[in-house]
Amino acid sequence: MGYFWKIDIYCNQLEAVVPENKKVFVRDATGLTKSVSIFDAISLNVSDMSVGAALASIGITMVALPSVSGVNLVYASLLAFVFVIPQIVIYSIMSTRISKTGGDYIWITRSLNAPFGAALSFAGFTANDLAYLALISLLSVFAIGSVGVFLGNTNMLGLALPGNIKGSTPGLQFVVAAIVFGAIVAINILRPKVAFRLVSALMVIGVITTVVAIFTLLSAGRSGVVGYMDYLNSTLGAPATYDSVASSYSGTTFDFSATLSIIPFFAIFVYPFMNAAPAVGSELRNKNSLRWAIPISVLIVMLLVTAAFATMYYVGGFAFINGALSNPTLVYSYSFNFWTLAMGVTSNVALQLLIGIGWILWMIAILGFGIIFFARYLFAQAFDRFLPSSFAYVSPKYSSPVVAHLIDLVITVGLIAATSFFYGTFSALFGIIVASMIYFAFIGITAIIYGLKKEKGSTKGTLIVAGILSAGVFSYITYQFLAAPTIWGGTNLAYGYIIATFIFGLVAYYVSKAYYSSKGVNITLAFKEIPPD
Repeated sequence: MGYFWKIDIYCNQLEAVVPENKKVFVRDATGLTKSVSIFDAISLNVSDMSVGAALASIGITMVALPSVSGVNLVYASLLAFVFVIPQIVIYSIMSTRISKTGGDYIWITRSLNAPFGAALSFAGFTANDLAYLALISLLSVFAIGSVGVFLGNTNMLGLALPGNIKGSTPGLQFVVAAIVFGAIVAINILRPKVAFRLVSALMVIGVITTVVAIFTLLSAGRSGVVGYMDYLNSTLGAPATYDSVASSYSGTTFDFSATLSIIPFFAIFVYPFMNAAPAVGSELRNKNSLRWAIPISVLIVMLLVTAAFATMYYVGGFAFINGALSNPTLVYSYSFNFWTLAMGVTSNVALQLLIGIGWILWMIAILGFGIIFFARYLFAQAFDRFLPSSFAYVSPKYSSPVVAHLIDLVITVGLIAATSFFYGTFSALFGIIVASMIYFAFIGITAIIYGLKKEKGSTKGTLIVAGILSAGVFSYITYQFLAAPTIWGGTNLAYGYIIATFIFGLVAYYVSKAYYSSKGVNITLAFKEIPPD
């Protein structure tokens, strides 16, 4: 026994002196701390499914549709939720099987062909998240501008108008967006624990504010909506009354085909994005918490979004709400959406201010989650040596992935500038989200492969069935994006970005493989193992 004990000590000593660049993974441990609670995990996922942004942006989407006749937002929300039930099953099971930093990046690269899985993950989520952060940064500026204008500061109108609308100030929009984003990145670098708590706190404020806005609308009723429109018409000169807007709509209250056409809107902002909590798997205090955190967070979001749209229809009337949300003048010049309607139906300034601030803080919460999210994906890819290992650097002083955050800052600010100055409207970023839909379709395929190879009994069958259904759903949503590029931002910027990032991912993998092979390290071994915590 003593002989073998001495051999074991000797082997451990040898392992301790192996140079970093000779190991399969960058380190024997991630260096990240286990500071994420189940509440933080739920908060990350709720923030990921961007309720505040969805309720603010629905008008800009409805305006772009060729017709809103029969488009029922309540049924669309419920239908989109049903579509992602197989995905909920997949993420709930897989997160308990493999709970590591990078979440589904680990699953997809270990189940699919390594270079294809790595490139798909990079294009479908790592690079895609940067575009989404740029989108939300601009939406936060529009929220600030809209609230300011509503409260009487007309000088903020330039912030509230999309860049392609006369009167907007793209330069100022860029500056404000960059400052807001930079400040949140700084918090994540210097105080990562505070960053998690901040997302949780802002999420709670956002949820409470949404509920307050719903009850404000219910309390005001139809008369409050009519009064708000009278105010816009008589005081601000809006060329529309309640009756004229309501009468502008023609059609039924529900048409299945028409309602199905707006599902990509929910795919851009809401239900598919339940992968934020799994992405911080190595930092969870209790890894089994994801079994409940994922379905709970999706259910919370479904109830909030559906209730918000149902309340708008109930108090405003179906014809008026669809007419107003598809009216370019009301949407662009007067920022008509769920938030401004809730602020408009009450004369209580304190309540207006609370709802307005809540709207802005929802945007900040989304940015907070996104920064954490991107850094973990980039970190995991660097930890496998697929991307430069320096990207996985964790500051010993702050316990944060500093390099990953700085990369996020530089590229996202660049995308904000490109969108603000060259494309004019943030909807140009919508088309980039199609990469995530393709990615989610392959997550379904990953579930099938994992189920066949690793699982037995009922869990095996559940993963296979859920995988088939999820792959089918996201293939269909991808088709919807590509079939209507003028609605869903199918620009040269969007598609070029997707193709370029996928090619970059493939090139990065093979360059890294060649580089480390020359040093005697086979990086393909990393994609056959589960990384350490």
